Amino acid sequence: METLVSGGAFFEGPRWHDGRLWVSDFWRHQVFAIGMDGAVETVAEVRGAPSGLGWLPDGTMLVVSMMDNKLLRVANGRAAVYADLSPYSSQFSNDMVVDAHGRAYIGTIDFSGPPTTLLRVDPGGSVTVVAEGMLFPNGPVITHDGATLIVAESWAARLTAFDFGGDGSLTGRRVWARLPDGCAPDGIALEADGSVWVADAGGNRAIRVREGGEIVDEVRTTGDGVFACALGGDDGRTLFLCTAPDAEKAAEQREAKIQWVRKDA
Repeated sequence: METLVSGGAFFEGPRWHDGRLWVSDFWRHQVFAIGMDGAVETVAEVRGAPSGLGWLPDGTMLVVSMMDNKLLRVANGRAAVYADLSPYSSQFSNDMVVDAHGRAYIGTIDFSGPPTTLLRVDPGGSVTVVAEGMLFPNGPVITHDGATLIVAESWAARLTAFDFGGDGSLTGRRVWARLPDGCAPDGIALEADGSVWVADAGGNRAIRVREGGEIVDEVRTTGDGVFACALGGDDGRTLFLCTAPDAEKAAEQREAKIQWVRKDA
């Protein structure tokens, strides 16, 4: 395990894009692009705390502003509101994935306990609720064939899958993988073979899971929580982990890191 950068507050939403790792830092209110040499560029300032990241087909970056429930469009380093998510979220907006058509799928969360929703933001900014009764939806990914959306449900210890309709609707809701008791799946990343890397926020590890729940690989930290993960590097074999010793004190401690390890898959 190597460290790419340290001294963060709380890293989330990592995505490998255009030769660099792009990541949000909630409590520093910034989005960074990081090279494998550790060079860090600040690409956006987000007062409402950035979370999920994605890109429209024309290359424009989208950022979820968590605390004020906005989806922002970033151009030339400046963020502007792309969609207002607040009417559809009881507390916060969280992680996101953007499909090849420019449709953004965003989970809403509520730390007080009630089930929440999964939203779709279409090109132009219109918002639709596409799934309800989600138990802390986190870390969405889209399968390589573009046919399936997989979402972690952190409070249900499971990965849930949906089929895409031609209009971006979600159907065929099912459990893709049940995870061990006590596992709190946070951010996830899709492997080339269709398995999924899962950041186990409560287990100080990331696990690679096949459909059905079989665990086929594991990477452990030396005590830090693992809250998100991404695959990248020039050949896609570098697994990045967003880690921190204590999520509740992350804003003050500034001990968050992005660590990485080479994988054979």
